[in-house]
Amino acid sequence: MKQWLLKHPLFIGIVLLPTLAAILYFGLIASDVYISESRFLVRSPDRPVQTGLVGQLLQSTGVGKSEDDTYAVRDFILSRDALKELDDRLGVRKAFSGEKIDFFGRFPGVIWDRSFEDFYRYYVGHVDVDYDALSSITRLDVRAFSAQDAYRINGMLIEMSERLVNTLNDRSRHDLVSLAEDEVKLASDKAKEASIALLNYRASRSVFEPDRQAALQLQGVAKIQEQLISTEAELAQLRSLSPTNPQVASLSTLVDTLRASIASEAAKVTSARDSLSARAPDFERLALEVEFADKQLGVALASLETARTEARQKQLYLERLVQPSLPDKAMEPRRLRSIFTTFLISLVGWGVASLVAAAIREHGE
Repeated sequence: MKQWLLKHPLFIGIVLLPTLAAILYFGLIASDVYISESRFLVRSPDRPVQTGLVGQLLQSTGVGKSEDDTYAVRDFILSRDALKELDDRLGVRKAFSGEKIDFFGRFPGVIWDRSFEDFYRYYVGHVDVDYDALSSITRLDVRAFSAQDAYRINGMLIEMSERLVNTLNDRSRHDLVSLAEDEVKLASDKAKEASIALLNYRASRSVFEPDRQAALQLQGVAKIQEQLISTEAELAQLRSLSPTNPQVASLSTLVDTLRASIASEAAKVTSARDSLSARAPDFERLALEVEFADKQLGVALASLETARTEARQKQLYLERLVQPSLPDKAMEPRRLRSIFTTFLISLVGWGVASLVAAAIREHGE
């Protein structure tokens, strides 16, 4: 065996040394990595659920999923903003930089510097967000070098994601409802202005409803005309029977008074200036403005209620299906698998290198 190794230095350099290094690192140096897992679902009542067991269960309750918003939550979890907040609240940089963590696994370690951008790249390698389009469930895995750190980071990311969903809800609700509320306020102001204009016109012109007032006025004129006809008939009869009767003068005066009253009352209805007929066009215009403004206000209120209903239907919900787990055993690194993988890759590399070396020798000969 020793002689064979001496005849094959490539095997020592490409296979034996990397395998021994892997045994040393994964067997004695590599730090334990704990994985905290959680699962959640982003859903919306106005969207149908796709096929799948969870989809069918949610469809029976009338609640749908929101795939686009799930991707928004995923992008937020893997964002620099999320990392900055995690570092401010939990001190994740310190958690990944502990002296007990092996040099190759901790931050900054060998390949990283202390910049935020490198820390962000390091963070993305320790957080995995996997979305299953069939079941609409998202799995969040967080890797850390202690069970408590993995658990706390996972829980904080879920909490931040719920806050993001609530922010999206508030923004959507505001966008849908604020415009409708502005329209209601504008319509309400117009209705108030129209009502005040009509009230001021009634007060200044002493008119309430010209049509009804004119009808009442004409009824009074008709009664006076009946009295005039009766008085004129009585006066004519008295003049034919007793022209010198003293009542002739009084009846004549009454007839003149009745005729003057008729002319005066009729003028209030039909004269060209300051009559009920002259006031009617302006009154009708103001009354029409009030009616139109009230209808506009009714339409605006209906639109506002529709907008509120639509906003409620577009509410997003982040449903925790599986709470963040507190691992009681390190799941990584998979030491034996890693050593064996290193050996196989090295063996393949040695085989390729041996073929290349043999080809070079043959070409030289």
